[in-house]
Amino acid sequence: MTPTNIIRRNAAPSARAQMHVAIIMDGNGRWATSRALPRTAGHTAGVRTARTIVESAVRAGIGTLTLYAFSSDNWARPRPEVVALMRLFRRSLLIESKRCLENGVRLSIVGRRDRLPASLRQTIVQAEDLTAGGRNLHLRVAVDYSSRDAILRAAAHSKKIEGPLTRERFGQLLADVDHDPMPVRDVDLLIRTGGEQRLSDFLLWECAYAELVFSPTMWPDFGEQDLIDAIQDFESRERRFGRVPEQAAS
Repeated sequence: MTPTNIIRRNAAPSARAQMHVAIIMDGNGRWATSRALPRTAGHTAGVRTARTIVESAVRAGIGTLTLYAFSSDNWARPRPEVVALMRLFRRSLLIESKRCLENGVRLSIVGRRDRLPASLRQTIVQAEDLTAGGRNLHLRVAVDYSSRDAILRAAAHSKKIEGPLTRERFGQLLADVDHDPMPVRDVDLLIRTGGEQRLSDFLLWECAYAELVFSPTMWPDFGEQDLIDAIQDFESRERRFGRVPEQAAS
C-alpha cells in the first residue's frame, strides 16, 4: 500500500482541516556533511523535501502547516552560507509559489522582513499575492523568525490597546508583528527532525499545548510516510488541556 493510500484510509477530514502541524526542519547541514557534500547541498535537498511534505499535507487534509526555515539566530552562521540561503529562498519562492497556486495552497511568510534582501522581500509579497486564494492548505514559512522577539514586540504594541488584553487580542498582535494575515490557531502537532529535542525559539506561544514528535531522521530524508506516522501518533494521543481523562473524553 502506498503512503498516499494510507493517508486517505486513516484521514479524518473534518478534524484534520482544523489541524495545525508545525515542523522544525533540522538536519540539512549534517545530512550533507555525512555525505562529504557542502552544507548548501543539504539545504537544496531540504527544499525538495519541503515540497514533498507540503503536497503530503494537502493529501492528508491538514489545514495549516508551518515550516521553520530560518531563525533569527541563524544570521550568526558563516556569511557565505547565509547569502546562499537567501538566494535559495528567493529561487524557491519563485518556483514553489506557482506549485502552491496549482495545488490550492495559500502561502504566508512569517517573521521579520526588515533584515531580508530587498529582492527577497519583493518576491515574498508577489508569492503571497499570487497564492492568496488557496483554500486547500495554509502554508506558513518562518524566515528570520524568533518567537521570543515576536512576543516582546507584540507586548510593546499592547500598550496602545484600550481595554483588557486577552489571549485573543495578543494573538492578533503576534500576527501583526510577524506579517501574518490573521492569528493562527494553536499548534496541535510539532515535529522536529534531525534527532534534536528542543523548540529552538519556535512558536512558543502557539505551542502551549502542542503534542511533540522528535524524529531522528534528517530533514532531507524525511518523507511522506514519516509525516503519516507522526500524524497517526498524534491522533492516538489523549489531549486533556488540563482536564481529567473523563472530561477530555466527553
